[in-house]
Amino acid sequence: MNLRLLRQTLSARRSTLLIVVLSAVGWGALVPVFYTSFSELMADLIAAGMPPIIENLMNFGSGSFFTLPGALTIGLQHPMAIALIAVFATGAGATVIAGQRERGTLEVLLARPLSRHSLYLSMAGALLLATAAVLAALLVGQLIGSTLLDIVDEIDGALMPLVWLNGLLLWATFLSFALAMSVSFDRAGPAIGLSLAFLIVNYFLEILGSLWTDVEWTQEYSLFHHFQPSEILTGKADLTDLLILGVAALVPAVYAWIVFPRRDLAAPA
Repeated sequence: MNLRLLRQTLSARRSTLLIVVLSAVGWGALVPVFYTSFSELMADLIAAGMPPIIENLMNFGSGSFFTLPGALTIGLQHPMAIALIAVFATGAGATVIAGQRERGTLEVLLARPLSRHSLYLSMAGALLLATAAVLAALLVGQLIGSTLLDIVDEIDGALMPLVWLNGLLLWATFLSFALAMSVSFDRAGPAIGLSLAFLIVNYFLEILGSLWTDVEWTQEYSLFHHFQPSEILTGKADLTDLLILGVAALVPAVYAWIVFPRRDLAAPA
């Protein structure tokens, strides 16, 4: 890994990273507000005998609005949180190498005493750090919101680092896949398209199974189903989820490690 290139990669995105981190803190802080706003309504609906269809609609992904851990899970699986993290894990990951190849600047970069493996590790490390920072900002925002509303005692804050680790492994899989696509194409368009498709398919399977009980089995085929903040925060963490996500992140990384050094540098259009 080249530390100078890692710093340069982060520096080139510092303004975007700052904006996204601040937005993540703000979104995270809003989630407990939504939970407290709906909690009394939930209690009334449960007491009145909630229809099954209404109960299904209150579940989203692996979370629900019936508990604070479930609400925090929804906050982390909401399209807003997905979009914030995907800026680096999917968008930047898919373009960081393919974009340079398309512009014709990859040749200049590799003219330095820098191996392709070192370039890959440096850019992957920089984007993983950015992704980790955005995920941490979401969790910090949730803790801030829960503390201000005096409901933080409904969760075990000491388990938040494990939630962060679980989430980081999830997004490492999407970053790893995006980087594999980035080294595979001479243009950024196909790399972005396939990386987004991979993310959307996984997200669709998770949400579909949570809202439609007849196809609940689809969740088992989604990587998002192995990110379970509500179970972690209630002391029911399954370490198998971490193993599955770790393997899912490793496979595209091995592919990129093998393919990238063997690819010719196409001339820019």
